[in-house]
Amino acid sequence: MRAVVQRVSEAHVSVDHAVVGEVAGGLCVLVGVTHDDTPERARQLAAKVWNLRIFDAVTPAPEPNGAAPGRGGERSLAERTAAGEPVGALVISQFTLYADTSRGRRPGYGAAAPGPVAEPLVAEVVAELTRLGAQVATGRFGADMAVTLTNDGPFTILLDVPAAGAS
Repeated sequence: MRAVVQRVSEAHVSVDHAVVGEVAGGLCVLVGVTHDDTPERARQLAAKVWNLRIFDAVTPAPEPNGAAPGRGGERSLAERTAAGEPVGALVISQFTLYADTSRGRRPGYGAAAPGPVAEPLVAEVVAELTRLGAQVATGRFGADMAVTLTNDGPFTILLDVPAAGAS
């Protein structure tokens, strides 16, 4: 499984000009699924997202070299949620994360899992994040979605959960 995780000050996803999911702050998580992914990998990805230290400290301290604070890396979604801060995760299925652009000008999507395989695994990521305590909003699987966000930082991380035994 693969995810693009963006720290956002706000994000929402619309289908047919109607908002179907939004967060006022936290993370926007685009999730890609490949053929051999499993519910266990989905739970591992959710745990990585939950514990990823991507947020600034409560009161950013000046950097030792005098640079401005705010690079992130001090707190996770788990820590901010435990502190009662209003943050959430907007999780959106994104099959194009497995696009193959190695040949030609047109991406190939053969590595992306088909909908019947991918949909329950994206739902498992959402369920696990919810079980861990996250406030989760979602897009609509398979729909033509419009995603609007304000990337805070900007701060964007690519997460991969490799197959068992892979390094």
